[in-house]
Amino acid sequence: MASSSTNGVEAPLNRADEVKELLEAVQELIIPYIGSADDDAKTKHTGHGLALPGGGPRTALVEHHPPKKLEGILNLQVPEARGGKDGLLELVQKLLQYSVNTWDQGFMDKLYGSTNAVGLVSELLLATLNTNAHVYQVSPALTLIEKYTTKFLAHLFGYTSSYCGGISQPGGSASNSTAIIIARNTLYPSTKETGNGPHRFTLFTSAHGHYSVEKAAQMFGLGSKNVISVPVDAEGRMIPEELEKLVKQSKEKGETPFFVNATAGTTVLGSFDPFPPLAAICKTHRLWLHVDGSWGGSVVFNSTYRETRLKGVELADSIAITPHKMLGVPMTCSFLLGRDLRQFWSGMTLPAGYLFHNASESVDEIYDLADLTPQCGRRADSLKLFLSLSYYGTWHFSDLVARAYENAEYLLGLLKKRGDFVTISPAPLPCLQVCFYWARGGKLKGGKANDKATADIASELISRGFMIDFAPGEREKGKFFRVVVNGNTRRGTLDGLVRAIEEAARELGY
Repeated sequence: MASSSTNGVEAPLNRADEVKELLEAVQELIIPYIGSADDDAKTKHTGHGLALPGGGPRTALVEHHPPKKLEGILNLQVPEARGGKDGLLELVQKLLQYSVNTWDQGFMDKLYGSTNAVGLVSELLLATLNTNAHVYQVSPALTLIEKYTTKFLAHLFGYTSSYCGGISQPGGSASNSTAIIIARNTLYPSTKETGNGPHRFTLFTSAHGHYSVEKAAQMFGLGSKNVISVPVDAEGRMIPEELEKLVKQSKEKGETPFFVNATAGTTVLGSFDPFPPLAAICKTHRLWLHVDGSWGGSVVFNSTYRETRLKGVELADSIAITPHKMLGVPMTCSFLLGRDLRQFWSGMTLPAGYLFHNASESVDEIYDLADLTPQCGRRADSLKLFLSLSYYGTWHFSDLVARAYENAEYLLGLLKKRGDFVTISPAPLPCLQVCFYWARGGKLKGGKANDKATADIASELISRGFMIDFAPGEREKGKFFRVVVNGNTRRGTLDGLVRAIEEAARELGY
């Protein structure tokens, strides 16, 4: 066996040299990957991205293959012998070639987009530190950054209590789930030890709310059938009178209503629920009001949209916000904010003497942050937002939100001017997604015929360098397109998208 020492002294580690070598090699692949999206943006207005060599129709956006075919192409294996640098670079090259390049302007499929230069730096820093933000002992600076950043966000949403603040969470769904448990344990403290006991708890959410509320009810023994869907108005907003009626009906059945999930930016239409009347109902019936702002909560950075979209949001007991969706922060970066972190602490704390050594009677002095969350292992995702704020400043994010709305309105206007689209989204747009049907001559076929046309056109767009999503509409009308723009989407890209849809529909015979 080879010795790891020389002349009785252990051999040098040389880890820094290895990191330098690999970073330089991988950088030679990453920079052109990002650059290809920049080059592709120059032609997006034509309705087709630049064709690139590959094993199929390929643009800077993606070389797309069905799952089984891609399995054969990747031929993933774990070698017995060391693959080393060459093996690593081969894998990285494949990963880049067959992944969706979210830096590309044509990626308008989901409620997030690319990150940016400072985003890459933040991820590199977190990987370098490779620590756990569960206790202060091992993450002192990162802990203080999280406490500062969440307090900053809480104040931005209008929380003024000295006890306000928040915690980072691994995504918007986790934020919503954590809010449910904090609410139950705060309103009914005995449930921490005895479980749901005699209570048949009920939760209320918009008919257009995110599925994570039902998923949480399944996981926590509340039962998805006890998540009561509240009807929405024509613009997709929860109707307060319907909520109150359903709460009263639940009480009459002997159930225990305790949680209302309002939404700031629904997943499909982007609607914002009316927070002040919902808060009044919750106060009357002693219910916890949570606002799922995972998508639309980031408009809080712009004073105009904060006033018009988030009026009364500070009345909520807790708020979820996910900066990786709208603000260009790397995934994942999500927060659960609260008016009073003492509720978070009492609702979540579980003494573990082998881990938490920061006993205190003041939540401001709690520095072992995992004692406020369901997670033990916690990545310090707050660093991503803090570095981005430090690099760009808050004015940048205000402008980013404003530009995003301008871009979305521009696309909506384009569609209305053409004769082959039927728009669904109201004007002015509540958030940054634009929903519409393809309808030749303005006549919507509807039903299964429209379902097929929508899916076929969306698929055809991928080879043209555009990726958009679709959602189920009313049964008689069928599926419709949902395009998500952001503050960095270019007008030429939107011109090209409309042109690409028209050309794809014509070539497919729709």
